[in-house]
Amino acid sequence: MRHIPEVRRRRLGEELRKLRQSAGLTSGQTARLLGWHQSKVSRIETGVSGVKDEDLAGLLDALGVSDPQLRLLLGALAGTTSNGQGWWMAYGGVIPPQYRDFISLESQARTARTLETSVVPGLLQTPAYARAVTRAALGGMPSARVDSLVEVRLARQEVLRAGIPLKLHAVLDEAVLRRQVGGPGVMREQLLQLSELARLPHICLQVLPFTGGGYVGLTGPFVIFSFPHITDLDLVVLDHLTNSLYLERKEDLEAYCAAFGTMQAHALSTEDSLDLIAGIGDGA
Repeated sequence: MRHIPEVRRRRLGEELRKLRQSAGLTSGQTARLLGWHQSKVSRIETGVSGVKDEDLAGLLDALGVSDPQLRLLLGALAGTTSNGQGWWMAYGGVIPPQYRDFISLESQARTARTLETSVVPGLLQTPAYARAVTRAALGGMPSARVDSLVEVRLARQEVLRAGIPLKLHAVLDEAVLRRQVGGPGVMREQLLQLSELARLPHICLQVLPFTGGGYVGLTGPFVIFSFPHITDLDLVVLDHLTNSLYLERKEDLEAYCAAFGTMQAHALSTEDSLDLIAGIGDGA
């Protein structure tokens, strides 16, 4: 069973419950149609457990859901539209469940809008920078574990090279560019890579300069994920040292989307941002 973030399971369960009620069926009647125990239907509808590909198909058949677009949307929620088990599951003993949740969301997203205040976003990091950040954040960790975490970080970047790549909109505090993570050589290489990636059509990179003063997102980094086919499933992820917080409420989403829009408006243009990155790189 592929690992599906709790927020996706809950939303899928809500949608399936609405469909069952619209079909005029009780959970017990639905279970009997499928040869399941009623508790299985309840666990799926409450988001306690995920649903396998064949079970979702059978459930939708039982509920009379024939619209191919709706079935596709529900499959996206369940994670059944991807091929096989997520690659990150091979690192189950290395990365915690909340990180696996984050990677799963990232792999399914159409766009990601991210604010970073101290380090380069993971999707844009060079191997040397990723290693330096990991060692600094998790001091004293065995080298083998650091190696595995860096592998995960670099594997995540495949979403930017997929046939339909993730659209990334990144706003970086100028401090991200000037913090000497790993030393001058590592930073020079990292800044060069930022300049190269920022020229790709699906990556938009802007810098909030020191001269701009304070800004609405100064309290910390965040990511806003948006998903294909489904317009009302955006969510905000706030990263903490030991956990991640997922925000789904409409009010939270509106606040963070508005904040990100404001930061984009106050940040340097993409061209001026590239000029600043190049200038800092020359002096790194």
